Amino acid sequence: MSETITAKLAELARQSQALAERLSRPQVTSDPDYIELAQQYSRLKGAAELYQALQALERQIAEIEGLKGAESDEAMLELIREELAEKQQQREQLLAEAKQLLVPQEPHDARGSIIEIRAGTGGDESTLFAADLLRMYGRYAERSGLKLEMMDAHPTPIGGFKSVVFSVSGRGGAYGRFKFESGVHRVQRVPKTESAGRVHTSTVTVAVLPEVEPLEINIKDSDLEIEAFRAGGPGGQNVNKVNSAVRIVHKPSGLAVTCREERSQHKNKEKALRLLRARLMAGATSKAEQERASTRRILIGSAARAEKIRTYNFPQNRVTDHRIDLTLYRLAEILDGNLELLLEPLSLAYREEQLAGIVG
Repeated sequence: MSETITAKLAELARQSQALAERLSRPQVTSDPDYIELAQQYSRLKGAAELYQALQALERQIAEIEGLKGAESDEAMLELIREELAEKQQQREQLLAEAKQLLVPQEPHDARGSIIEIRAGTGGDESTLFAADLLRMYGRYAERSGLKLEMMDAHPTPIGGFKSVVFSVSGRGGAYGRFKFESGVHRVQRVPKTESAGRVHTSTVTVAVLPEVEPLEINIKDSDLEIEAFRAGGPGGQNVNKVNSAVRIVHKPSGLAVTCREERSQHKNKEKALRLLRARLMAGATSKAEQERASTRRILIGSAARAEKIRTYNFPQNRVTDHRIDLTLYRLAEILDGNLELLLEPLSLAYREEQLAGIVG
């Protein structure tokens, strides 16, 4: 792939040179597209500089290899081999930088995210694993300096969740970190209520949506049906006596959202609208996402909600991510929030796929 990466950099370097010549003309400042052209040149300039550095390094490597072939003294050969290894390492570093440059950050990655965990097949065991995933994400968010904020939850008497919705935000973006979690998570373990010691299989579905700003999607007040009601379940006297929970129905789409985690009706309404915007945006883009995802092994976002992405096998202390055939025998660490063990390989494989689409 290094040759195709170099070829792509060479093409961008040529574009940079042509744009530099265009921008050097005096009359270009009156061009209505001047600002856009200047920004484009700024992006291309980095690729051109990287290409020049890579070309210079390739010449140095060729010269060193020539010296290696002509040298017979073992002491000198050892020095040449060391220098050659150093230059080859520098080349790998430049190629890694080129990959980062050729695959820009996706626009939603820097956004906050709204995550929904919903129990699937498996009854009570599924609701308990939904609670395990919530703890895992909470610990990962804490490790990463991100803020987790509950939006809505349907707890069960045994400590599980039928469903739970929360947001994650912070510097560097949360969506880019969590987007690979969308899909069906399968758990294999012996339930506490299982007297015969048999392993049961349950599933939990996770949906990860990017946060949407109010101006990005137009929601008319007349299209909303808003209802306040009492939030049931644990939470103290206020929960049972005050209509603080909010349910919003978006009449044109039929989408309904609820938020009940705040004691303030106003705050619950605010959170419900955030969730509604995210779901409306996801619905508008899901078809394009599905078409895009169908050509990739690594599925993300709404297109992945029906796909089994990962298995957590407790008897074997094993976690397998089926998208990249990655198996780790470190289940306890991962459930304790060390999600980097999975997310970093996923991100790398995903970027490799994107790069293959660009330079292929």
